[in-house]
Amino acid sequence: MNQIDLQNRTAVITGGARGIGLAIAQRLIESGARCCLWDRDAAQLRDTAEKLNRPSDVHTVAVDITDAASVDRAADESWKKFGKIDILVNNAGIAGPTKKLWECTPEEWRGVVEINLVGTFLCCRALVPRMIERRYGRIINIASIAGKEGNPNASPYSASKAGVIGLTKSLGKELAQTGILVNCVTPAVIETDILKQMSQGHIDYMLSKIPMSRFGRKEEAAALVAWLSSEDCSFSTGAVFDLSGGRATY
Repeated sequence: MNQIDLQNRTAVITGGARGIGLAIAQRLIESGARCCLWDRDAAQLRDTAEKLNRPSDVHTVAVDITDAASVDRAADESWKKFGKIDILVNNAGIAGPTKKLWECTPEEWRGVVEINLVGTFLCCRALVPRMIERRYGRIINIASIAGKEGNPNASPYSASKAGVIGLTKSLGKELAQTGILVNCVTPAVIETDILKQMSQGHIDYMLSKIPMSRFGRKEEAAALVAWLSSEDCSFSTGAVFDLSGGRATY
């Protein structure tokens, strides 16, 4: 494993109780960072904290990222715990229904957008002003290749992730002279529990689009996020980093 220096850095990772979020937390901790794991599943957060067994380096907060007050409380608690937040990884997300657009209910469509896009906005809104005060920050948003290409039978997911890409580019420009860099990662399918939310036909479709003929691994996503979280990433902002096994074409 290549070494990334994150000594004395503190990160907030949304959706940090499992999957890609947990893999990112493990990689950042191995690189010297302390991590605040935000997730709506309080029970899973407790299990994850016990599994990591790093009480001085890991803090957990049960939070609903679609609720501004809940996010603000989590930001206050995390800041109070570690005294600063250097890194924000907006990883929390859901796949949503596998249906044609006109078959989705308004509630299903809005539910995906609220978590994937509005949640990202609310977390940035809560933490960016604090980063500006310290003139330093790294924000990494987990988008998706679906946000660039649009997956059939996944319009709310594709649209929400396209929104995350647009948010990244806009916020990156707004913060370009503040010492805060904002980038996003666009994975193809990563092997996590999110696959359980999808039909086998949809999974097969996505695999067929990947020239390397395999899904990505959580550890591969974590490695890229670790670099984007570091001072070595110093001249990239508002950028989109593909993690697609060759699927991305632009």
